[in-house]
Amino acid sequence: MFRKFPKNAWIAWLVLFGLWFVSHFYSCKPPEPPSIPTPVEVTAGEKVKHGPFQAAISRFEAKLAQDVAEDSMGSISAGVVVGNDVIWANGFGWADIEKQIPADAETVYRTGSISKSFTAVLMMKMVEKGYFELDDPVERYFPEIKNLADKPENAEPITFRHLASHTSGLIREPKLKGAASGPISQWEEKILASIPKTSYQSMPGEKFSYSNIGFGMLGLAISRAAGKPFMDLIQEHVFDPLGMANSFFVLTDEYVPHLSMGYMQRRDGTVDAGFPAKEHAGRGYKVPNGGVYSTVGDLSKFVAAMTGTSSEKIFSEETRQEILKRQTPEGGSGYGLGFFRQKDEDGYISIGHGGSVAGYNASMVFDLESKIGVVIFRNYNRGKTDLGRSIRNLLKELVKSKISL
Repeated sequence: MFRKFPKNAWIAWLVLFGLWFVSHFYSCKPPEPPSIPTPVEVTAGEKVKHGPFQAAISRFEAKLAQDVAEDSMGSISAGVVVGNDVIWANGFGWADIEKQIPADAETVYRTGSISKSFTAVLMMKMVEKGYFELDDPVERYFPEIKNLADKPENAEPITFRHLASHTSGLIREPKLKGAASGPISQWEEKILASIPKTSYQSMPGEKFSYSNIGFGMLGLAISRAAGKPFMDLIQEHVFDPLGMANSFFVLTDEYVPHLSMGYMQRRDGTVDAGFPAKEHAGRGYKVPNGGVYSTVGDLSKFVAAMTGTSSEKIFSEETRQEILKRQTPEGGSGYGLGFFRQKDEDGYISIGHGGSVAGYNASMVFDLESKIGVVIFRNYNRGKTDLGRSIRNLLKELVKSKISL
């Protein structure tokens, strides 16, 4: 005879069975398939770090290291900027041989005539602000320029555009003894003293004729029109907005530890570090046309502004295009406002500028379509590396590599 279960026991047994069944059923289910990761888009900036693009940079880097080692002189610092990003930068050799300080991407060098590019950019910024028009006669704001020597008959007044495009017709250097020497604080006086010693070699607007003194006069004319010192204007309207904290005209104590020593090779084979060091105090009138100090990182920021990719917009797109378009008569490579337009044998045009002072060389170049730029500095005047040609060749190779990505 079967024993009768209490009614509550049957209910408990059914609950336990139900719990066992549910747990056993779900534990036997096959595992969920792994989730498919969301595809990550590879940006152009990441792409250029690989393949032919990176290979070209690696070859360039190896060649610079080899050249500096064979020169056995000083240092080279260089960088590649794509858009607003420096994707490669390095230094080679000694920034200071005596103190055994190696060069790097933060080493400070003199830019020489790359300063003209900064002056032209400032000029166009002042045009935007309404201080003057690009085709205004300079004498309207800087009447001393009327004292130029040997003005041709029927010559039209020299304009801001003429000075910034090297089409003023003025000679390269003034015939004034000591014009390119003396303290930086007296650069304006040197300009004024140089004017009667500066003559024409062609009519304004007639042809391209490179003039250092012309750009010196341009800097002083901008200052007169704006009513502020030239160097302060560059600081306020170019260096500060672009975050160029290591670019300047006057060498102060804070920058000395980062400054490369300049080495000038004499024809007799000796090396002179004294004269380049002396010129840190000033090079006479050569401020708007040759006074800027900078670094790889800072000059790359300037290049980004000129390719239109900088996060800081210091002028309108219309102004940027006006600066970079050809301003000189047809024939040859051409010049914009403060920038060379270099055309090679294949017809490829790159934009940039070079510079050279005692003990220092520098060059920058960029491509407007790909937004790629290359900058380079050296603290000795002659060596195995042709700075301008080497970075133009690299730029051309990088542009082709990026297009093929």
